[in-house]
Amino acid sequence: MSASDEKNNISSIITEDRTLRFSVDLVSAARRNLSFLRLVSDSHWLHHKPTLLESIRRYDKLWMPLIADLTTTSKPPMILPPLDIEWVWYCHTLNPGSYRQYCESKFSKLIGKPAIFDEENEEYALNRCREIWENKFPSEPFENEADINLVYDASVCSEELLDQMRKQRDLHIRFFSEPYYSEMVYLVAAKERYKAFLHMVHKFADQSSFLAPTSDVLLMWITHQSYPTVYATDIKELDGDVEKIIEQKEYIEKTKKLWERTFDQPFEKAGASIAQPISNEPPFYWDVTNADVNTIYKSMVPRFLFEVCISVKVVTSNEKQIKKDLQKDFLRLRMVKGHRELKMEKPVSDFSVESWQKAWHLYSEFGTKGVIIELRQSGGKFSTGSSLRESVSFSWNEILRAPSLTSVKKVDQRSMTITTVASITPPVQGSYLLKCVPDRVTDDSGAMVSDVILRMNQYRPQEGRWLSRTVLDHAGRECFVVRIRVGGGFWRRGGEIPTAVKWENRIIEIREGSWSYVVGSSSIGTSPEKVVGTATPKEPKEGFQALWSFSSGNELLIKWDSSKKSISELRFDLQSEISSEPMVKLLQGRQMQYQVKEDIINNNNNNNGKTEDEEEEFVTLIRYTDENPTGKATALMNWKLMVVEVLAEEDAVEVLLICVCIVRSVSEMKREDVGKLLVRRRIREAKIGDRDWSSVILHPSSYNTSRPSLLSSYISSVQPWYWNAELVTASHVKDQIVGVPSSNYSQAEGGDKLYKAGIIP
Repeated sequence: MSASDEKNNISSIITEDRTLRFSVDLVSAARRNLSFLRLVSDSHWLHHKPTLLESIRRYDKLWMPLIADLTTTSKPPMILPPLDIEWVWYCHTLNPGSYRQYCESKFSKLIGKPAIFDEENEEYALNRCREIWENKFPSEPFENEADINLVYDASVCSEELLDQMRKQRDLHIRFFSEPYYSEMVYLVAAKERYKAFLHMVHKFADQSSFLAPTSDVLLMWITHQSYPTVYATDIKELDGDVEKIIEQKEYIEKTKKLWERTFDQPFEKAGASIAQPISNEPPFYWDVTNADVNTIYKSMVPRFLFEVCISVKVVTSNEKQIKKDLQKDFLRLRMVKGHRELKMEKPVSDFSVESWQKAWHLYSEFGTKGVIIELRQSGGKFSTGSSLRESVSFSWNEILRAPSLTSVKKVDQRSMTITTVASITPPVQGSYLLKCVPDRVTDDSGAMVSDVILRMNQYRPQEGRWLSRTVLDHAGRECFVVRIRVGGGFWRRGGEIPTAVKWENRIIEIREGSWSYVVGSSSIGTSPEKVVGTATPKEPKEGFQALWSFSSGNELLIKWDSSKKSISELRFDLQSEISSEPMVKLLQGRQMQYQVKEDIINNNNNNNGKTEDEEEEFVTLIRYTDENPTGKATALMNWKLMVVEVLAEEDAVEVLLICVCIVRSVSEMKREDVGKLLVRRRIREAKIGDRDWSSVILHPSSYNTSRPSLLSSYISSVQPWYWNAELVTASHVKDQIVGVPSSNYSQAEGGDKLYKAGIIP
């Protein structure tokens, strides 16, 4: 079945149903709705009981009589109330029966809401309301000024609305927190599925009691309800059938079967799970990104993520025979480009005949290009391999152009047809992932210390010695070069040797870009010229063991109780020369959204044979702003492995400097090379695209549905990197270098003594 067939199944059916007409732009309305719900969720002051009760009083006694007087035609006036009143109004409209009864009993008519979807008109409507309000109610403040310490009396009306507001308080967090919900292409697809859902509800009204919506349908439904006059008009011909829509899990299976029978499509899809408050949120932090401060670094490529869902249905004319024949058949999922080593497998015998079943649910980066589903057959009794029987592929661009962001393809084998449905959500920007890997020693100019460079420079000695690290992104692309100054002078055979520079001259610098390699060599070259950040060691303040001054104007202070062997007592302070207020905190461990459940940590440690706690190796950067007064984690770093995750709103170079400074300081304080800084040779990385870390991450629902035997082979590589940092970010090659014998280093580099003096004096 092609994409056009899928369109005929849903779009053509709802087009023919003339009872389905929307009198409001539901796509724009839903986008505004999501923004409003996010604002309500972030407005913590709004949810105190005294504030809520005062909001309800203002809504019932002031706003509703005011808007009723101003509503003289079928079109509502273009004004909007303050946030607290709009929140009460919004919650009230989500109970259409109660809201209609309230309006008709008090005003003898249903009161509607204006369709205002852009910020400029919204600001005008709010200011216009303020003018009318202050003229009409001079003794009543326009904003809610409730004292949260006072006790307010609650009327019967207040209690009913209070319950509704408490029920809807976390609506955004429970169902619509993922950033793709606000994307236009997602909302257009959601609108079409909402139409289809209403069509199904109306068509089979006599055959079903209640039906449970998916999250995309729920979004459109509550958005529709929040415009009460429009909703009443649009559902008039449905004869009360919409009252059968209900958010209860006991009706899920019945709804799934009815949807499949009506449209021959799986009910759930990417971005459209069953709408109930379950803990299937993404296993990584995925927030709406308003600005990317890292666009100034041309070497950094944004990382775009989306949700992927693959569903399968097996159709056969002889179920018993097929079950017998398919004991050796299985489906394998592979990515088109990135993470080529990844192979997820499911036995065909696991799938139900004649009904849809979710096969894989995951998150992917757009750079993987697409997914390939292979039908394979296991080898004979003495063979461990498998043979390819047939395959289908889905490209992400193909699915983005398809109706409902869904594409359908079939595999025909013998008397069996396997139909595969792939659906995705729109790609949205995720966090940057960067790791530092060892590289060759460089001189003051940035060129690697090598006989090749020496010959190119007509044997002019290379002055200065810097430990170097190449910064790779999640796909293995070179983004930056980190250099740590260790020695000065130069090396001459039988004569001079480099010597350690003074402590205050052991600076750290970050250069933007990739290496410029010598023609004919893939490992010898010169670092990029542009320096984008530096850190200089300074005499530490009292009570601290280390202080680094950054070129950005910030200072990093590090404290450690040297009487304890453990580094669990590390403390950090990032101070700004511009502001005395602590706008940033550095906390040891995986904090806030980066916290990992204890059972996951224990399981990973058991699988890897680890006993020590990884928590002390992590540092979370928490930034405080007016929008986030309680703090928001904008970066996570594992300083021992020199791996960082950085949100788009946080400066990646600053985070890299913090990470490198910490590992330098801890190595010096412990007199131990804790971060393998003394390694002075490039570690061979896996070929780009073979195993890109975090390019594919398993959806939480898939951990329970996949067979452990099939899951264990790839489970670590499809977890968030910080769940098992050492394993996920390791160089996946057989000859990985953990420590290089000193005999393998050239004398021209300066010898082990020079670098040990600079790192672990």
